[in-house]
Amino acid sequence: MDFITNKIIENIEKLIPQYLNNKEDADIANGNLAICIIDEEGTVNGKFWGTDKIRVRESYKVAWIKASQVWITGYKTQEFEKLAFSGEINDYAFGINRPDFIGWEGGQPVTLKDGTKLSIGFSGMRGENDLDIVIKAIEQL
Repeated sequence: MDFITNKIIENIEKLIPQYLNNKEDADIANGNLAICIIDEEGTVNGKFWGTDKIRVRESYKVAWIKASQVWITGYKTQEFEKLAFSGEINDYAFGINRPDFIGWEGGQPVTLKDGTKLSIGFSGMRGENDLDIVIKAIEQL
C-alpha cells in the first residue's frame, strides 16, 4: 500500500505548480498544502508542502478531518453534509456530531483499478481543486 500512496503523492507533487499558477488557489494557503490518505485498514499516510509550518499544520488538520470523515462515512465531504441536512441519510448512525462535519469539498472516497479503497483529503486550495488534483494524480497511476 505504501507504494501506491507514495506514487499518488509523487503525482500530486508534480501537479501542484500548475494549480498554484491560479492566483485564487495560490492565495488560499500561500502554497502550504497537505494530503491525508487512509486505507481500508486505517493506515494513514500524508505529505506537507510549503514553508510555513503553522499554516501547513492547519492544512493537514483540514485534510485529516476530510479524509477521516470519508473513511467513516464513505461519502465525499460536502456531499455527506447535503444528504444529512436534507434528511436523506441518518447522520447519527455515523457517530460524527453535526458541529464536527467538515462541510468543505476536498475529501473523497477513491477506488483504484485493483479494487483498493482509499479515503483521501487534500487541503490548501479551492475545494474543487482539492478534489481535482487527487483525481488527476490517480489517473496517472
